[in-house]
Amino acid sequence: MNPPPARRRRTPGVPSAPRINYPRRGSVRRSQMITTYGVGSLIAVDGESFIVSGLDDAHASWSLDEAPIIHEERLSELLGVDYFRLPPSSEDTSKDGVRVRRFPLWHYCPGCHALQHVAAFNSPAGKNVCEPCDDEPLVPSRFVVACEKGHLDDFPYWKWLHRKNREGGASGFCGGQMSLQFSGQSTSLRAIVLSCSCGVPDRSMEGAFRRAAFSELGVRCEGMRPWLKAAPVEHCTETPRTLQRGSSSVWQPVLRSALSIPPWSDGLADKLAEHWEALLSYSSRMEIEIYLKGAFRGDDSVSVDAVLELLEAKRQGEPEQEGNATSRPTNHYQALRRQEYEYLCAGNALEDKGREEQFICEPPRTSLGSLAPYAVEQSMLVKRLREVRALKAFTRLVDAESAAERHEAPLSLTRTNWLPAMEVHGEGVFIRLDSERLDDWARAENVAARAERIRTNHERLLRERAADPAEAPSSPAEPRMVLLHTLAHVLVNEWSLDAGYPASALRERLYAGDSMAGILVYTATSDSAGSLGGLVAQGEPNRLAQALHSALQRAAWCSADPLCIEAGISGAGGANMAACHACAMLPETSCEHNNILLDRALLVGTPDEPRLGFFAHILSH
Repeated sequence: MNPPPARRRRTPGVPSAPRINYPRRGSVRRSQMITTYGVGSLIAVDGESFIVSGLDDAHASWSLDEAPIIHEERLSELLGVDYFRLPPSSEDTSKDGVRVRRFPLWHYCPGCHALQHVAAFNSPAGKNVCEPCDDEPLVPSRFVVACEKGHLDDFPYWKWLHRKNREGGASGFCGGQMSLQFSGQSTSLRAIVLSCSCGVPDRSMEGAFRRAAFSELGVRCEGMRPWLKAAPVEHCTETPRTLQRGSSSVWQPVLRSALSIPPWSDGLADKLAEHWEALLSYSSRMEIEIYLKGAFRGDDSVSVDAVLELLEAKRQGEPEQEGNATSRPTNHYQALRRQEYEYLCAGNALEDKGREEQFICEPPRTSLGSLAPYAVEQSMLVKRLREVRALKAFTRLVDAESAAERHEAPLSLTRTNWLPAMEVHGEGVFIRLDSERLDDWARAENVAARAERIRTNHERLLRERAADPAEAPSSPAEPRMVLLHTLAHVLVNEWSLDAGYPASALRERLYAGDSMAGILVYTATSDSAGSLGGLVAQGEPNRLAQALHSALQRAAWCSADPLCIEAGISGAGGANMAACHACAMLPETSCEHNNILLDRALLVGTPDEPRLGFFAHILSH
């Protein structure tokens, strides 16, 4: 990562080396640039703090050798872009990379206790030190302020300290020197004391994290967007809130993902990426055939029939225009999941495909009879898959899952035709349960009542997190969804002991709702752990039956019982019931719903209601 000094002008679309080498400020894994340290996030490097810059100049600074273009047509249609790019994977000899800017700008010197803008310390070039204190390293401000619209700014120390004396000086400041000291009496905010040489009374940081802290001072959001180069100040009516610089609330990614499925999974779509506009303008087979002969002269791998199939799929995949702007992306994303579900059920055999095929899904060769007691109607071995995860935007303060689009902060000042993304190649197991048996179970009064409690708690949580409670999304916590979600979690935990993968290397993908009743557990890492082959072997009926039986037995008892199984509410905002880190929760990277909407009682029952669980009959034998 590199700070953004002045750059020479480049010819658009022609990547070239930077004029000079920029100082390297650290490195992170490529996948972290999507999930942890994406655009707009704060990152600490060797005692300094930076914010990851936006995408406005990335098309020129990201070399195609280090940040290649990737395509996933269905996800591109959903997000309204032409393609995606992997974040740059640079070597020590690389002259560029992901740009960062220093933030926050207010720093503190442990030597002289001065608290001021970093420029006021007059640090030598390339250093971040207090020169009067014999090059004492400066400490970035621990506190920042943010609002629900995504704006981010330095903590207003001067306004916080001078709350009753805000007039001195033509510039609006008193002209004094502020300092910050620690009283040492405790580790609370009361021990962090601000003072100023102008003589105002000292003030601690106690109370700075209260929601009404700045509204009482009359401080409004300044509309700052420090991750965007030359971004104008936006008008904002929100009241900012204080956050710790390293808090997860400072940056939460809005991610969208898709599996590569036929007809987009054989590599042909990548070859056609620059030709879609022309191909879509033709209506007859003859016109398309003539165009392909000219564009791909001598390339026999571009079949006219295959191109026609792709064109038909592309036309069908375009978002519908009816409905409001908020519901269209949601409905389209649900349609994307349904397409995946249909192909996972139908399969895509290896013997019918070439080496370039990225989606291989086959049924096991043995009978599914051993899975009948578990209501498993289908088990599919996903021997090869590719997933693309794109960073669409990010939120601050507001949970990304419950945020409306107006809370999403942009990745660039001007809209780009691409987004940063990562791709995962791996394997998995798809399991489909019997929908009729699920429906019969879900209609039971005690099952419906328990799921309704989870749904009520989750919707209350969504309303609390939404700026306008009336716009809060509805909860997906139906009995079928909670059951499938919890089953996926206990299977991941079981397979982490038996399949050679750590739980953090596995990921769930849920297909619940309407007539869908499936879960896909697959490898979710971008390194060699995605090709061990141990996970696919778990989908063979006999081994899967053993894994299900063992997982359900483990779920029947938790080291936190009886408190866990008898809990009325648990988890973030009370959106879980019988689920904790000792039994059903997973690493955050493995769960689609941030470890909420879980209840193992719906799997195995409770001591008071043993028949509540869908699989209770398994444990009774």
